[in-house]
Amino acid sequence: MDPFILKLVLTPLLIGVATLAVRRWGFMLGGLFTGLPLTSGPVSLFLALERGPSFAEQGSHGMLLGTIALVAFCIAYARTARGLRWLTPAAIGLCAYSLTAWGLSFVSSNLMVLALIVLLLLWGAVKALGPPVSTSCLIDAPWWDIPLRMTTATAMILLITGGAEHIGPQWSGILAPFPVFSCIMGVFAQKQNGAAAAHRLLRGIIIGCFAAVSFYVIVGLTVERISIITTFLLATVVSLAVNGICLLVLLRNKTYL
Repeated sequence: MDPFILKLVLTPLLIGVATLAVRRWGFMLGGLFTGLPLTSGPVSLFLALERGPSFAEQGSHGMLLGTIALVAFCIAYARTARGLRWLTPAAIGLCAYSLTAWGLSFVSSNLMVLALIVLLLLWGAVKALGPPVSTSCLIDAPWWDIPLRMTTATAMILLITGGAEHIGPQWSGILAPFPVFSCIMGVFAQKQNGAAAAHRLLRGIIIGCFAAVSFYVIVGLTVERISIITTFLLATVVSLAVNGICLLVLLRNKTYL
């Protein structure tokens, strides 16, 4: 299949599934699913297909850095969210993401060292947010909810992969975890169910980032050594396994659900 057609099919499918996961399992577990590399995974695949394995390998370093910026967004949003007013926390969160991403663009490090740093930061971020706050039941969303999310996410994928040649592998990687899903879903969660719902969702996304990190590490270690298809199948399986382990931990300790 042509990569452009694949972008138009895969990206909206993933955001649609993520949205339905939130509605089916609630904000915390839906956030855990959303924390998977739903945008950065496809971006990494398209970079490998269109720019070559070496470009994708370098991009995986940037994606680890971008994960830190994504966590900055989640913490800033969750800490400033109040009631149903979403514009201010969304703006603060995006500013936190942008400043963090810009600062990290000057960082260069070994893949495994960087991954270890990111994992420690993720653990610290989960502790910093604390246990999830209780929230009300989900309410019905408007008919245009899912189409808007699909359109926005697809546009983001096309923008990053289309400009990859000009911005280079590191910035392509840093921008890949851009909080397009997190922001859209966080805003809708807060707008429809309040700040507590956004807090639960964003906390779940941070926990889901453990799986995303495993995805980037597998791609970074293998994409230049084995076939692209094998690399991304392996990365997907490992990230899903890590996400499943996180889910089991949460289910065993229901205080944190």
